Amino acid sequence: MPNASLRAGIAALAIIAGALPAHAQDLLQIWQAALQRDPIHAATRSARNADQELVPQARAQLMPRVSAAASGEVTDLRRISGLDQSYRDRGAGWDLLLTQPVVDLGKWDQLKQTEYVARSAEVALRRSYQDLILRVSQAYFDILAAQDTLRALRAEKSAISTQLKAAQRGFELGSATIADTYEAQARLDLINASELQAQNALQVSQDQLAKIINDRPGKLAELRPGTVLPGPMPNKLQSWTEQSAQASLEVALAQLTAKIVEKQIDIAKSGHYPTLQLLAQTGSSSNRGLFRDSSGPRALESSIGLQLLIPIYSGGGISSQVREQTSRLQQARYNVEAAKRQAIQSTQQYFSGVTSGLAQISALSAAEKSSLASLKANETGYQIGVRVNIDVLNAQQQLYQTQRNLSRARYDTLMNSLKLKASSGILGEADIVAINQLLAPAPPSTRSTNPVQ
Repeated sequence: MPNASLRAGIAALAIIAGALPAHAQDLLQIWQAALQRDPIHAATRSARNADQELVPQARAQLMPRVSAAASGEVTDLRRISGLDQSYRDRGAGWDLLLTQPVVDLGKWDQLKQTEYVARSAEVALRRSYQDLILRVSQAYFDILAAQDTLRALRAEKSAISTQLKAAQRGFELGSATIADTYEAQARLDLINASELQAQNALQVSQDQLAKIINDRPGKLAELRPGTVLPGPMPNKLQSWTEQSAQASLEVALAQLTAKIVEKQIDIAKSGHYPTLQLLAQTGSSSNRGLFRDSSGPRALESSIGLQLLIPIYSGGGISSQVREQTSRLQQARYNVEAAKRQAIQSTQQYFSGVTSGLAQISALSAAEKSSLASLKANETGYQIGVRVNIDVLNAQQQLYQTQRNLSRARYDTLMNSLKLKASSGILGEADIVAINQLLAPAPPSTRSTNPVQ
């Protein structure tokens, strides 16, 4: 969780972000809304609070216990023959009992175990916190990617429509065959189908984000064109794998689970151990009968002593519990090793995703420039008659497909950078702030590309 100074810095950045147009939401604003409204993270927080109460409950088993009791009774005695003679006796009394465990290793082990449970709940909350960052970021970037895809498809649709009109004019003038018209029309029909699919993908992405923040997202700030994305710091895989093997939250949870099971073995073994407790009692009783006068002062009876309980035989149940928990401990230790290996593997995957993603962005940026130059050359060649219609259509398709791939690669690289930090246990709100600084309000010419909003 961010500390006070970090929160102050985030608040200042939020004020700066407020300078954006009121209708443009950025990633930091969406994150702050999710932190307040997401039910999954709220449920984990409540579970943490509940598990923390196990500690005082276990500690209470080691504290003194005081109980009080009061009683009153009436006894009626009659002869069997005739039932004519009866005697009635009345009694009343009260007791005050104090018990204090002196030696009970099992209760001490239970207290230690609940402390591990509480720590495990804290780690689970931190994991939920990181998971919320990833879910919010993924939903946010999915919307941006869907908008970019829809924007590219509509630009391609406009270009194909222009080419279709050119093919139709050429056919009317006799300079082109009907095949050119059919080819352009087929491409246009495919683009129309792809546009419908992209609109649905945008709707689904918006629904996913709305499920987290319980509100329909408005216009979102977008990644600035040409933004240079940061690489992993440090840019050394071994440093990241060492960090993840030690600080991954999944590994921490597995290790705490193993400690909980270890204490469960000690608790099971304590069934063989003697217990010693202090007992102190005081009380008074009175009797008033028909045969004698008992109206004198009441007697106050008090006692104090130690009670030693020594278990002798429990039918083999305790030994069975020890064997059970020993096997569960072996299982937990295997899970720790599996968590470490998974953390290392995930770190390697996401580190490679960032580094290869940056290289892919560079290559696709170069391909975009080359594809744009190719399209212009083909359009010029078509106008002077050295290129045919299909050449222009193919060049258009290549350009806009490259733009869509470039857009998706940028968002995937950002997500891999967040997942890399999450696998190492260091993902936090500061990473949201850092990415948010790369965003800017969408230009007016592109804000109309979202038909759903």
